[in-house]
Amino acid sequence: MRHWRKSIRPDVVAVVSLFFPEVGGRRERFAEMASGGDAEARTENTEDEEEEEEERPLTAAEALAAQKREERLRKFRELHLKRNEARKLNHQEVVEEDKRLKLPANWEAKKARLEWELQVEEKKKECAARGEDYERVKLLEISAEDAERWERKKKRKNPDLGFSDYAAAQLRQYHRLTKQIKPDMETYEKLREKHGEEFYPTSNSLLHGTHVPSTEEIDRMVIDLEKQIEKREKYSRRRPYNDDSDIDYINERNAKFNKKAERFYGKYTAEIKQNLERGTAV
Repeated sequence: MRHWRKSIRPDVVAVVSLFFPEVGGRRERFAEMASGGDAEARTENTEDEEEEEEERPLTAAEALAAQKREERLRKFRELHLKRNEARKLNHQEVVEEDKRLKLPANWEAKKARLEWELQVEEKKKECAARGEDYERVKLLEISAEDAERWERKKKRKNPDLGFSDYAAAQLRQYHRLTKQIKPDMETYEKLREKHGEEFYPTSNSLLHGTHVPSTEEIDRMVIDLEKQIEKREKYSRRRPYNDDSDIDYINERNAKFNKKAERFYGKYTAEIKQNLERGTAV
């Protein structure tokens, strides 16, 4: 049937339609068949030409172009793989960063502290299994420089960190006062012999309020209180008022401003000020 369609020509169809009217209604059909046959014939010819071109050996220029094309495709595939890998790594970094941001602010310090504690526990178990003293083994691992540095840090007296709140200030004062106490062991032994078991009070003891301090103890307390009052007066940040100073201000705020100006620019304006006071300013 395919070869029959190829053999039908449009002029033959026209002649047949003239001599045979009953076939005229089929004219369009024959035309379509003829045109279809031509299209199929062209398609087959194109396929045959492509097969012939494929079978034909490539020239040097075509081979070079094909080689370059393969090289570009290979580089493109490598870039594509690298892009996918970079995208995957970026996603992992974003997830890790989000986890770190959700953790507490001091998480790193806590983690390091917990790891250190676990290491200490493991070393203690190892020393206990070997029958050794952990403290002695730990001291053997510490260098002389580290030991001296830690001792100097421990010997620092009164590391004043500044005022934080009144409770902390009161606690500091309590520790300072207790360090100044010098116990009298003779009086302590006398009182313990005098009161016997009641010297160590319990919930049922009635010893509270029966102790009468001596005159020396009262004098020592008064001297200590006077020292506290004197130190507190010296520590006051309020500056005393000088009646003999020159009045060059109109209110308290202006006086503070003049003091600041004098502190920063007084040495540069001293001569001008003296000339104004003498009336010899130019």
